[in-house]
Amino acid sequence: MIHTAFFLFPGQGAQYPGMALDLLESGGEKVKGLFSSASEIYGKDMAALLANSSPEELKPTDVSQPAITLANLAAAAVLAEKGIAPCGCAGFSLGEYAALAVAGVISAEDCFALVTRRGQAMQAAINRITQAGPAEQAAAVPGMAAVVGLSPARVEELIAEWKGGGLTDLYAANINSPKQVAVSGSAAALDEAEKRFKEAGARRVIRLAVAGPYHSPFMQEAADAFASFLSGISFNDPALPVFSNVTGKRIQSGAEAKALALRQIVEAVRWTDEEAAIAELQPAVLLEAGPGKVLQGLWRDTESAIPCYAAGAAAEINELFKTEEA
Repeated sequence: MIHTAFFLFPGQGAQYPGMALDLLESGGEKVKGLFSSASEIYGKDMAALLANSSPEELKPTDVSQPAITLANLAAAAVLAEKGIAPCGCAGFSLGEYAALAVAGVISAEDCFALVTRRGQAMQAAINRITQAGPAEQAAAVPGMAAVVGLSPARVEELIAEWKGGGLTDLYAANINSPKQVAVSGSAAALDEAEKRFKEAGARRVIRLAVAGPYHSPFMQEAADAFASFLSGISFNDPALPVFSNVTGKRIQSGAEAKALALRQIVEAVRWTDEEAAIAELQPAVLLEAGPGKVLQGLWRDTESAIPCYAAGAAAEINELFKTEEA
């Protein structure tokens, strides 16, 4: 029987209509309290929003950030009610805020307030970027692309080389796995980089259907807008091991966590480094405590012998216990 596990929390893109409502139905007072707090802070009934929104309505970052964070924390709460305690935690991009809350760095209420403001700041920056030109130039706005088949080190090496040659506005944004890196850039830079990455041996370069060029200097406006609100929130020293997207290393203090939270908006998610640091702790099992299975797939790419299971929905959590009993 699992009694402790390392919790992984997914980020944007994991959302889907109706997520976490099964956790609300099956969970106890803690989960109800999370829904109540999130609704009060966000200013809308979160249960109704999740029940009635389409995928497109959940996609904007100012909606998806509080919604996913609620789903993440609700999953962690149900796991706790089932007797599974976290031995450490990490989150991908937005998911890092749920990790900070579970590790005791920030309260659940401050977590919801932070992701609400972060989402608003990022949406405002994206709106400015995407509305900078006429409608016929919509395809010319900055975005992201996944580079498949080149190592992270090779992708970053190529970007640095090309930047020296004049191809600017291209950044490694998400170091997802040994097999995949997401890059952010201007439309022109992405177009040119696609050809160059393929010439360098990439199997595929896939333009991503995301709202903006996340985790890059393009989001500096959002970081500036978020900074003053972030400064007023108390960050405690971690009560559990928790890891940073920016450094890929364990966060040692509340002050460090606060500084990294701001940097995370404009700097790359170094997920492969985090995975390596997590593996050094040798947890018995990892649980993806939130919607989707993206982080399980990325963990499999590490070829670690440590298992990682889905634990973001009530049925998945129940199945986890059946598996353990078997």
